Amino acid sequence: MRCDALLPDELSRSDTYPYNEIHEEDATITHEAVVGKIGEEQIFYLMSRGLNESDAIHLILMGFLAEFSKELPVDYALELNRLIQMEMSGAVG
Repeated sequence: MRCDALLPDELSRSDTYPYNEIHEEDATITHEAVVGKIGEEQIFYLMSRGLNESDAIHLILMGFLAEFSKELPVDYALELNRLIQMEMSGAVG
């Protein structure tokens, strides 16, 4: 099981509550969680290439979510993108 989280700002948080129901007596199960903040150097790099701070953060978030959103049905993926865009419009700047 793998759980990755990205914290785009100081208000964000990630709560992981793994639950594994195992029906085999000889199974080996592990859980891995990775949590990280968007690095200032990542934002700086993208801003040095012409993006404003909000667009840079949005690009990083969408890159992080790309694999996840590929697994969603198209309607859900579009809705996720719309919600992120709405949230980002007031987050920075």
